Amino acid sequence: EGAPLLCALSLFSPNLAVSLLSLSSSHPGLSVVSRPLVAHPPGYPVFTLLAWLSLTLMPTLSLSVSPAHSINLLSSLLGAGASGGLCFTVCRLAGPGPGAVLAGWGFAVSRLCWQWSVVAEVFSLNNLFIGLIFSLTASFHCAGSATQRSKIAHLGALCCGLGLCNQHTLVLYVVVIIPWVLLCLYSHRELSVSGLMSLGLCFLGGLLPYVYLPISSYVNSARWSWGDQTSSSGLLTHLLRTEYGTFSLVPTFKLNVYIYATTLIELYQLGVLNKCWRRCVVPWLLTAMLLLYSLFFAWRANLDISRPLLLGVVERFWLQSDAVVFVLAGLGLSWTHSGLVTRLGREGLWSAGGWLFTVGILAHMVHSNYRECDQSSNTVVERFGRELLASVPPGAIVLTRGDLPGNSLRYLHYCQGLRPDVSLVDQEMMTYSWYVAKLGQHHRGVHFPGRWWDPVQTEKEDTFSLEQFLSYNTQRPLLACIGLPDGDPSWERSFSRWPLGVCDLLVPAKEHFHPEEWARRTHNIYNWTEPHNSFPPGSWERVANEEMWQARMKTAFFLFDLADRIQGDGKARLFELSYTLYKEIVETYPDYPPNWDKNLALASERLLRSGSLGHSPDSLLTCSIQHFSLYLDKEPTDPQAAAIRTAISHLLQERTRLRHSHTP
Repeated sequence: EGAPLLCALSLFSPNLAVSLLSLSSSHPGLSVVSRPLVAHPPGYPVFTLLAWLSLTLMPTLSLSVSPAHSINLLSSLLGAGASGGLCFTVCRLAGPGPGAVLAGWGFAVSRLCWQWSVVAEVFSLNNLFIGLIFSLTASFHCAGSATQRSKIAHLGALCCGLGLCNQHTLVLYVVVIIPWVLLCLYSHRELSVSGLMSLGLCFLGGLLPYVYLPISSYVNSARWSWGDQTSSSGLLTHLLRTEYGTFSLVPTFKLNVYIYATTLIELYQLGVLNKCWRRCVVPWLLTAMLLLYSLFFAWRANLDISRPLLLGVVERFWLQSDAVVFVLAGLGLSWTHSGLVTRLGREGLWSAGGWLFTVGILAHMVHSNYRECDQSSNTVVERFGRELLASVPPGAIVLTRGDLPGNSLRYLHYCQGLRPDVSLVDQEMMTYSWYVAKLGQHHRGVHFPGRWWDPVQTEKEDTFSLEQFLSYNTQRPLLACIGLPDGDPSWERSFSRWPLGVCDLLVPAKEHFHPEEWARRTHNIYNWTEPHNSFPPGSWERVANEEMWQARMKTAFFLFDLADRIQGDGKARLFELSYTLYKEIVETYPDYPPNWDKNLALASERLLRSGSLGHSPDSLLTCSIQHFSLYLDKEPTDPQAAAIRTAISHLLQERTRLRHSHTP
């Protein structure tokens, strides 16, 4: 029964990411180091404490090479434990055999489980609790005495409480299991008031890790933390995810409802829904959990899974229902084998067939998923953060926006101690009323003109605008990574935004801009060698790589936009410099983002209209026609495709007239 656990661990360990990789809910845990913090809602206290323990023990035991690797290793242990729990569940209900291995190891080598068991991620801990709850459910069903049932029921109550300290979606399984357990105890005349109170105390005991949240918030020693849990209202706000929307950050399961319904039909055809189901209630409980979970999230769907990145975000929630499907598949295989042996005999033949089927399925899954799930050499996100920090001026205040720059820079700055001279201020979190009160003291040298930034009601008491914040901190370089929100344009009155790679340098509007000098400063600002489009859609590696590629043309784009907004002698000079920069990067790389062609075509056309400045009009027309055409080949569905085709026709006519005028 422990074989799938060891096999899963042996599979996950070589594929572990040794650096920062996941940019989701676990990453506050990566910033914990020696100062435990409060992660984003609902807090994840169990995972945060385990992460702190892992960061303390793994380096001591020489098992990890970085803080991220320590927590990634923790995730692999949790994922392997979940695999063992599912295997044990089938063993208890149907006996050991290929069905148990299919349930345990099949779940382990499924793409989602494997993918999120080799990086720091709270979903691996949720998988473990699901495995434990399923194992205890099966053990409770098979218990032969009142003492055994009472012991397992109390362990299950404790496990349910602990599980809810990690992932609130587990409640959709708990509300199915608890009534069944109480009904079983009642039917055996083993349920009493004292017993009910004892079970309730065990459940509440499982919720005790939540006490960590107000304690950590009160101590306030972490340089990065979320919320103020020192008051009952603040704690309740955090637990109910009010700042996110209770049960709102969830996937759309319309597709999964269809998939799981199809799976159940196939299991029925394989013989799962037969006499074995009529004498074992656990599969019905699992089916009820699966349907409740899928229907609930279909109702609460709020993310557009047609976008690859959002699909990647929401896929992780499917793990909870995937665990049920693999247990049902394991039970189906085991009971189908038993039924065939009972009816036809030849146990050896059917046993060999079951093992061949299981090994074939698992081999196919490993072959299909290994390349995508092997993260042992993946350092893209960490290198992205390192490049950004290396480009930041000394003593800068960096206003981060979004998970990619925020989490990658926080990890390197707080966990690895890179660039201690820099201050990281999160734009989104600065809009919460607790941010300055709780974290302001940890931002030395950063001055806040109020208690929080309100992009809409900037004149409200205790609030401030972005312009006021920038004005209070002009003694230090100010950067925005990535971008600034549209809701508060007040900064535009007093500041300008100059491109500095992925980030933007925010300077007083009166400061003079030198185009040639800035072009030299931002030229090859990053040492980035990843090819364009070298990562799958929906991955953070794809996002990081795209940001780095687009950063190469930001200065050219800025100069083009600036030339469009001014009049006078400098206009043509800016268009010429923009054209030169665009042409250089397009000729340097054989594969590049499609919008570079469009931008170079526009820069060529505008430079032509501005007098050419020593460039041949024929070459500018040819360049514009060529790259407009290349852009349409790459992006034929662009909404402006018709206008671009019209422009190409017009440019062709101009080039023809130009050449005729030069013909003797």
